[in-house]
Amino acid sequence: MELGYFVSPAASRLATGKTKTVGIVVPVLAKWFFGKVIGEAAQALRQAGFDVLLFELSTPGQRSRFFASKHLSGRTDGILMIALQPSATELEALAGQGQAVALIGAFAPGLGSVSVDDVSAGRDAVRYLLNLGHERIAFIGILEKESTNLGGIPPKRRLAGYREALAEAGMPDRPTLKVFEENSVAGGASAMTRLLAAGRAPTAAFVVSDEMAFGALMVLRQAGLDIPGDFSVLGFDNHELAEVVGLTTMDHDVAQQGREGAAILLEAMGGSVPAIRTIPTRLVIRETTAPPHYLRHRPPETMETEITPDTPAGREGTQ
Repeated sequence: MELGYFVSPAASRLATGKTKTVGIVVPVLAKWFFGKVIGEAAQALRQAGFDVLLFELSTPGQRSRFFASKHLSGRTDGILMIALQPSATELEALAGQGQAVALIGAFAPGLGSVSVDDVSAGRDAVRYLLNLGHERIAFIGILEKESTNLGGIPPKRRLAGYREALAEAGMPDRPTLKVFEENSVAGGASAMTRLLAAGRAPTAAFVVSDEMAFGALMVLRQAGLDIPGDFSVLGFDNHELAEVVGLTTMDHDVAQQGREGAAILLEAMGGSVPAIRTIPTRLVIRETTAPPHYLRHRPPETMETEITPDTPAGREGTQ
């Protein structure tokens, strides 16, 4: 017998003490990476019966006010933090409001998280460029500004991978080949301009975000350089436009990070033991990388001669 009875969401929330709402916290909304992660996480959370609130903490001031207030209590059941490394004080503030917490791209004792092995990814990216024959490989990284929350752990770990690959190959870690700018197309363009203006430019660059790589490619082409004939560029993200511009890049399955983050938060809200999950990376080879010019145009009879300080490769290694 049908009674026409429907469960009231509001009444159910009052009875259970659960809001059936979660918050997603990011440092910025207007970036492809965050939009992709948010979209995948939100879809998974809604399918599990939760509403989603978005919080953008783009400045240290906004971040301080967010954690200092008590507005989450009775409003959300859990928080998914993306690319924001929480302090112990911030985590205590969330716990005091009854919030379960899960992290994407960050780590904290006792919390579930999903992340990428950025050290290995950075090492693999630079190994690939080294194996092509490049010896002067630049690193274009994200500038840590006091006025922003952008940057964080992953870019620093990619720099560690860059350094490890150079050390593994017996190559010097040249300070002049490391440039840091804001994480944007303009930032990547500025970084590449600085590298080209240096006394001796590199032949390749590992760029820690595809958006910055797009800017670097723009400057190289404006300078009349052929890519990859004169310069190789390798990015990080596998942005949806990377295939359009033929960018070689490191894919870290951004969509999967969002889905895994949502699953970990759901587990945390259900009282499960916090899960630590690592997303694998893979090199996607496209048209912006090739062996350096001097290797591709070396006469065939000299291809297997011993490298000495008088050969092009030898001179490179002694700089």
